[in-house]
Amino acid sequence: MYERVESCPVCSKTEFRNKLIVEDKSVSHESFAIQQCVACSFQLTNPRPDVASIGRYYESEEYVSHNSAAVGLINQAYKVARFFTVRRKVALLDKTAPRTGKLLDYGCGTGHFLAAAQAGGWQVQGLEPNARARAEASRRVGRPVGNENLVVFEPLSFDAITLWHVLEHVHTLNETLQSLVRLLKPDGVLIIAVPNVDSFDAHYYQQDWAAYDVPRHLYHFSPKTMTQLLGKHKLQVRQTLPLPLDAYYVSLLSEKYRAAGTGKLSILKTGYQSNRFAARHDGQYSSLIYVASKR
Repeated sequence: MYERVESCPVCSKTEFRNKLIVEDKSVSHESFAIQQCVACSFQLTNPRPDVASIGRYYESEEYVSHNSAAVGLINQAYKVARFFTVRRKVALLDKTAPRTGKLLDYGCGTGHFLAAAQAGGWQVQGLEPNARARAEASRRVGRPVGNENLVVFEPLSFDAITLWHVLEHVHTLNETLQSLVRLLKPDGVLIIAVPNVDSFDAHYYQQDWAAYDVPRHLYHFSPKTMTQLLGKHKLQVRQTLPLPLDAYYVSLLSEKYRAAGTGKLSILKTGYQSNRFAARHDGQYSSLIYVASKR
Protein backbone atom coordinates (compact mmCIF):
# COMPACT_ATOMS: atom_id res chain seq x y z
CA MET A 1 0.00 0.00 0.00
CA TYR A 2 1.07 3.55 -0.71
CA GLU A 3 0.54 6.66 1.35
CA ARG A 4 0.70 10.35 0.51
CA VAL A 5 2.31 12.94 2.77
CA GLU A 6 -0.18 15.81 2.88
CA SER A 7 1.85 18.36 4.86
CA CYS A 8 5.55 19.16 4.93
CA PRO A 9 7.34 17.53 7.90
CA VAL A 10 9.55 20.61 8.24
CA CYS A 11 7.23 23.62 7.89
CA SER A 12 3.75 21.98 7.90
CA LYS A 13 2.69 23.70 4.65
CA THR A 14 0.61 21.66 2.22
CA GLU A 15 1.67 22.74 -1.28
CA PHE A 16 4.19 20.58 -3.15
CA ARG A 17 5.56 20.60 -6.68
CA ASN A 18 7.08 17.69 -8.58
CA LYS A 19 10.85 17.88 -9.04
CA LEU A 20 11.92 14.53 -10.50
CA ILE A 21 10.68 11.05 -11.31
CA VAL A 22 13.24 8.51 -10.07
CA GLU A 23 13.36 4.78 -10.70
CA ASP A 24 14.18 2.27 -7.97
CA LYS A 25 17.04 0.67 -9.86
CA SER A 26 18.19 -1.72 -7.14
CA VAL A 27 15.07 -3.74 -6.25
CA SER A 28 11.63 -3.07 -7.76
CA HIS A 29 12.29 -0.89 -10.85
CA GLU A 30 9.17 1.08 -9.98
CA SER A 31 9.21 4.86 -10.41
CA PHE A 32 8.60 7.38 -7.62
CA ALA A 33 8.12 11.14 -7.53
CA ILE A 34 10.48 13.43 -5.67
CA GLN A 35 8.36 16.39 -4.53
CA GLN A 36 9.49 19.71 -3.09
CA CYS A 37 7.69 21.86 -0.55
CA VAL A 38 6.84 25.19 -2.19
CA ALA A 39 7.30 27.05 1.12
CA CYS A 40 10.60 25.70 2.53
CA SER A 41 12.06 23.62 -0.37
CA PHE A 42 12.19 20.38 1.65
CA GLN A 43 12.24 17.35 -0.67
CA LEU A 44 10.56 14.01 -0.10
CA THR A 45 9.46 10.85 -1.87
CA ASN A 46 5.71 11.29 -2.27
CA PRO A 47 3.65 9.15 -2.46
CA ARG A 48 5.59 6.33 -0.83
CA PRO A 49 5.10 2.76 0.47
CA ASP A 50 3.60 2.72 3.95
CA VAL A 51 5.30 1.16 6.97
CA ALA A 52 3.67 -2.22 6.37
CA SER A 53 4.79 -2.32 2.72
CA ILE A 54 8.29 -0.83 2.74
CA GLY A 55 10.03 -4.05 3.81
CA ARG A 56 9.98 -5.67 0.39
CA TYR A 57 12.00 -2.78 -1.06
CA TYR A 58 14.91 -3.81 1.18
CA GLU A 59 14.80 -7.46 0.08
CA SER A 60 18.05 -7.69 -1.82
CA GLU A 61 21.11 -9.82 -1.13
CA GLU A 62 23.17 -6.83 -2.29
CA TYR A 63 21.86 -4.45 0.37
CA VAL A 64 25.18 -4.38 2.20
CA SER A 65 24.15 -2.31 5.21
CA HIS A 66 21.88 -5.22 6.17
CA ASN A 67 24.18 -8.03 5.05
CA SER A 68 27.96 -8.03 5.58
CA ALA A 69 28.28 -11.08 3.33
CA ALA A 70 27.10 -9.16 0.25
CA VAL A 71 29.62 -9.44 -2.59
CA GLY A 72 30.52 -7.63 -5.81
CA LEU A 73 32.62 -4.60 -6.73
CA ILE A 74 30.22 -2.01 -5.35
CA ASN A 75 29.81 -3.81 -2.04
CA GLN A 76 33.57 -4.26 -1.73
CA ALA A 77 33.96 -0.52 -2.27
CA TYR A 78 31.36 0.07 0.44
CA LYS A 79 33.27 -2.14 2.86
CA VAL A 80 36.56 -0.35 2.17
CA ALA A 81 34.88 3.00 2.78
CA ARG A 82 33.27 1.64 5.94
CA PHE A 83 36.68 0.53 7.28
CA PHE A 84 37.95 4.10 7.19
CA THR A 85 34.72 5.95 8.08
CA VAL A 86 33.94 3.83 11.17
CA ARG A 87 37.17 4.94 12.79
CA ARG A 88 36.53 8.53 11.84
CA LYS A 89 33.03 8.32 13.30
CA VAL A 90 34.33 7.06 16.65
CA ALA A 91 36.94 9.83 16.70
CA LEU A 92 34.21 12.41 16.01
CA LEU A 93 32.06 10.92 18.76
CA ASP A 94 34.93 11.10 21.26
CA LYS A 95 35.65 14.70 20.26
CA THR A 96 32.09 16.07 20.36
CA ALA A 97 30.38 14.17 23.18
CA PRO A 98 30.64 15.58 26.72
CA ARG A 99 32.10 12.31 28.03
CA THR A 100 32.72 8.68 27.07
CA GLY A 101 29.46 7.38 28.44
CA LYS A 102 26.24 5.90 27.07
CA LEU A 103 25.68 5.72 23.32
CA LEU A 104 22.56 4.84 21.33
CA ASP A 105 23.09 4.03 17.66
CA TYR A 106 19.65 4.26 16.06
CA GLY A 107 19.52 2.10 12.94
CA CYS A 108 22.81 0.38 13.72
CA GLY A 109 22.73 -1.98 10.72
CA THR A 110 25.19 -4.84 11.11
CA GLY A 111 26.84 -3.18 14.11
CA HIS A 112 30.32 -2.24 12.85
CA PHE A 113 30.24 1.29 14.30
CA LEU A 114 28.60 0.04 17.48
CA ALA A 115 31.39 -2.52 18.00
CA ALA A 116 34.10 0.08 17.35
CA ALA A 117 32.54 2.50 19.84
CA GLN A 118 32.26 -0.28 22.41
CA ALA A 119 35.95 -1.10 21.92
CA GLY A 120 36.64 2.58 22.55
CA GLY A 121 35.04 2.47 25.98
CA TRP A 122 31.44 3.46 25.22
CA GLN A 123 28.47 1.72 26.87
CA VAL A 124 26.50 0.94 23.74
CA GLN A 125 22.89 0.27 22.85
CA GLY A 126 21.73 -0.35 19.31
CA LEU A 127 18.37 -0.42 17.56
CA GLU A 128 17.82 -1.95 14.12
CA PRO A 129 14.48 -2.84 12.45
CA ASN A 130 15.90 -5.37 9.97
CA ALA A 131 15.97 -8.83 11.56
CA ARG A 132 19.04 -10.16 9.71
CA ALA A 133 21.10 -7.05 10.36
CA ARG A 134 19.92 -6.98 13.99
CA ALA A 135 21.06 -10.55 14.56
CA GLU A 136 24.48 -9.83 13.04
CA ALA A 137 24.88 -6.66 15.11
CA SER A 138 23.97 -8.57 18.28
CA ARG A 139 26.67 -11.13 17.56
CA ARG A 140 29.20 -8.43 16.74
CA VAL A 141 28.75 -6.48 20.00
CA GLY A 142 28.02 -9.51 22.18
CA ARG A 143 24.71 -8.21 23.49
CA PRO A 144 21.11 -7.99 22.25
CA VAL A 145 20.25 -5.23 19.80
CA GLY A 146 16.64 -4.10 19.88
CA ASN A 147 14.23 -3.19 17.10
CA GLU A 148 12.95 0.37 16.58
CA ASN A 149 11.25 0.68 19.97
CA LEU A 150 12.52 3.76 21.81
CA VAL A 151 10.07 3.61 24.70
CA VAL A 152 12.17 0.97 26.50
CA PHE A 153 14.71 3.65 27.48
CA GLU A 154 14.39 6.12 30.32
CA PRO A 155 14.42 9.85 29.52
CA LEU A 156 17.82 11.56 29.57
CA SER A 157 19.61 8.21 29.23
CA PHE A 158 22.29 8.92 26.62
CA ASP A 159 25.36 11.10 26.29
CA ALA A 160 25.29 10.60 22.52
CA ILE A 161 22.79 9.37 19.95
CA THR A 162 23.91 8.61 16.40
CA LEU A 163 22.02 8.05 13.14
CA TRP A 164 24.38 7.14 10.29
CA HIS A 165 22.40 7.39 7.05
CA VAL A 166 19.22 6.42 8.89
CA LEU A 167 16.96 9.47 9.30
CA GLU A 168 16.09 9.50 5.59
CA HIS A 169 14.51 6.04 6.04
CA VAL A 170 12.21 6.87 8.98
CA HIS A 171 8.48 7.22 8.22
CA THR A 172 7.63 8.97 11.49
CA LEU A 173 10.23 11.69 11.12
CA ASN A 174 9.08 14.24 13.70
CA GLU A 175 7.85 11.67 16.19
CA THR A 176 11.20 9.86 16.08
CA LEU A 177 13.20 13.05 16.54
CA GLN A 178 10.96 14.02 19.46
CA SER A 179 11.63 10.65 21.11
CA LEU A 180 15.38 10.89 20.53
CA VAL A 181 15.52 14.38 22.03
CA ARG A 182 13.70 13.02 25.08
CA LEU A 183 16.42 10.39 25.54
CA LEU A 184 19.34 12.79 25.17
CA LYS A 185 21.01 14.22 28.26
CA PRO A 186 20.97 18.04 28.55
CA ASP A 187 24.61 18.28 27.45
CA GLY A 188 24.50 15.31 25.07
CA VAL A 189 25.04 15.30 21.31
CA LEU A 190 22.88 14.07 18.46
CA ILE A 191 24.93 13.12 15.38
CA ILE A 192 23.07 12.66 12.09
CA ALA A 193 24.59 11.75 8.71
CA VAL A 194 22.47 12.05 5.56
CA PRO A 195 23.00 12.59 1.81
CA ASN A 196 22.99 16.21 0.65
CA VAL A 197 20.53 16.99 -2.13
CA ASP A 198 22.37 20.27 -2.82
CA SER A 199 25.68 18.54 -3.61
CA PHE A 200 27.47 18.64 -6.96
CA ASP A 201 26.86 14.95 -7.62
CA ALA A 202 23.12 15.32 -6.90
CA HIS A 203 22.87 18.07 -9.55
CA TYR A 204 25.15 16.21 -11.95
CA TYR A 205 23.36 12.87 -11.91
CA GLN A 206 19.80 14.21 -11.46
CA GLN A 207 17.33 11.26 -11.56
CA ASP A 208 20.27 8.81 -11.66
CA TRP A 209 21.74 10.10 -8.37
CA ALA A 210 22.10 6.94 -6.32
CA ALA A 211 21.51 8.73 -3.02
CA TYR A 212 17.87 9.35 -3.94
CA ASP A 213 17.54 5.57 -3.39
CA VAL A 214 13.76 5.61 -3.74
CA PRO A 215 11.59 4.47 -2.09
CA ARG A 216 13.89 3.50 0.79
CA HIS A 217 14.95 7.13 1.19
CA LEU A 218 11.76 8.92 2.14
CA TYR A 219 13.36 12.36 2.62
CA HIS A 220 16.11 14.25 0.82
CA PHE A 221 17.83 16.82 3.04
CA SER A 222 19.84 19.97 2.38
CA PRO A 223 21.75 21.90 5.07
CA LYS A 224 18.97 24.49 5.08
CA THR A 225 16.12 22.03 5.61
CA MET A 226 18.04 19.91 8.12
CA THR A 227 18.83 22.98 10.22
CA GLN A 228 15.18 24.03 10.07
CA LEU A 229 13.96 20.55 11.02
CA LEU A 230 16.31 20.25 14.00
CA GLY A 231 15.41 23.77 15.12
CA LYS A 232 11.78 22.68 15.19
CA HIS A 233 12.82 20.21 17.90
CA LYS A 234 14.83 22.81 19.83
CA LEU A 235 18.14 21.46 18.60
CA GLN A 236 21.01 23.64 17.46
CA VAL A 237 23.50 22.52 14.80
CA ARG A 238 26.98 22.93 16.33
CA GLN A 239 28.99 21.59 13.41
CA THR A 240 28.44 20.41 9.85
CA LEU A 241 31.14 18.03 8.63
CA PRO A 242 31.79 16.15 5.37
CA LEU A 243 31.91 12.47 4.49
CA PRO A 244 34.19 12.93 1.45
CA LEU A 245 34.41 9.24 0.51
CA ASP A 246 30.66 9.21 -0.09
CA ALA A 247 31.09 11.28 -3.27
CA TYR A 248 33.09 8.43 -4.83
CA TYR A 249 30.78 5.66 -3.62
CA VAL A 250 27.65 7.53 -4.77
CA SER A 251 29.30 8.26 -8.13
CA LEU A 252 30.16 4.56 -8.49
CA LEU A 253 26.53 3.58 -7.98
CA SER A 254 25.18 6.45 -10.09
CA GLU A 255 27.35 5.49 -13.07
CA LYS A 256 26.02 1.95 -12.77
CA TYR A 257 22.45 3.30 -12.84
CA ARG A 258 23.01 5.45 -15.92
CA ALA A 259 22.04 3.78 -19.18
CA ALA A 260 25.50 4.54 -20.56
CA GLY A 261 27.89 4.72 -17.63
CA THR A 262 31.26 6.11 -18.65
CA GLY A 263 33.49 3.97 -16.45
CA LYS A 264 36.05 4.22 -13.68
CA LEU A 265 37.66 7.48 -14.78
CA SER A 266 34.29 9.20 -14.75
CA ILE A 267 33.62 7.88 -11.23
CA LEU A 268 36.91 9.29 -9.94
CA LYS A 269 36.44 12.55 -11.83
CA THR A 270 32.91 13.15 -10.55
CA GLY A 271 33.82 12.26 -6.97
CA TYR A 272 36.78 14.63 -7.11
CA GLN A 273 34.69 17.40 -8.71
CA SER A 274 32.00 16.98 -6.07
CA ASN A 275 34.46 17.35 -3.18
CA ARG A 276 36.26 20.24 -4.89
CA PHE A 277 32.93 22.02 -5.50
CA ALA A 278 31.99 21.51 -1.85
CA ALA A 279 35.27 22.95 -0.61
CA ARG A 280 34.55 26.11 -2.61
CA HIS A 281 30.79 26.37 -2.01
CA ASP A 282 29.89 26.37 1.69
CA GLY A 283 30.71 22.71 2.31
CA GLN A 284 28.04 21.20 0.04
CA TYR A 285 29.50 17.69 0.16
CA SER A 286 27.74 14.57 -1.13
CA SER A 287 26.94 13.53 2.45
CA LEU A 288 27.04 15.63 5.57
CA ILE A 289 27.28 14.99 9.30
CA TYR A 290 25.26 17.29 11.53
CA VAL A 291 26.37 17.53 15.17
CA ALA A 292 23.51 18.98 17.19
CA SER A 293 22.74 19.65 20.83
CA LYS A 294 19.84 20.92 22.88
CA ARG A 295 19.49 24.68 23.01
